[in-house]
Amino acid sequence: MTTRRKIRIWLVLFLTGLIASGVTAFPLEHEVHWLRSVLDRFDAAPDALVAWIQRVDQGITETNDRYPFIMYGTDWLAFAHLVIAVAFWGPLRDPVRNIWVIEFGMIACVGVVPLALFAGPVRGIPGWWTVIDISFGVFGIVPLIIVRRLIKRLEAEGTHLAPEKPLQPLGGRG
Repeated sequence: MTTRRKIRIWLVLFLTGLIASGVTAFPLEHEVHWLRSVLDRFDAAPDALVAWIQRVDQGITETNDRYPFIMYGTDWLAFAHLVIAVAFWGPLRDPVRNIWVIEFGMIACVGVVPLALFAGPVRGIPGWWTVIDISFGVFGIVPLIIVRRLIKRLEAEGTHLAPEKPLQPLGGRG
């Protein structure tokens, strides 16, 4: 498998997570209702998790009923995820020239940690949930570190200087 192909596979993995995070922020109220109903039927769910999801469900429902414009913020959050995903088209096309996008993504992943550690307690988020939030930055940076190393390898190989072939589906040859 070529270095360029490995880069694309890792980027597609990262983009899948980024896009999923964005798309799932739009129907937040419905998702939390669904999660609460699942947890209500699952006897083995930790009490702290059940209580937290019930509180979140109540908060989102009451806020959306009384002040639906507040949920507009989650729409912008979703949109921001999708816009950031668009930036990663550059490294898919020309990884060496667009390595800065990968480094930008790595900085953003690192930034998740202090934000969660600061804003979580300020907003009354349980510590164990803050750890879950931090995990998005930790798990997000892993494919980006791999991609950055692969881009440096691609640059050293000099194969990035060859004429660009059009992007092909992951299942195709290339």
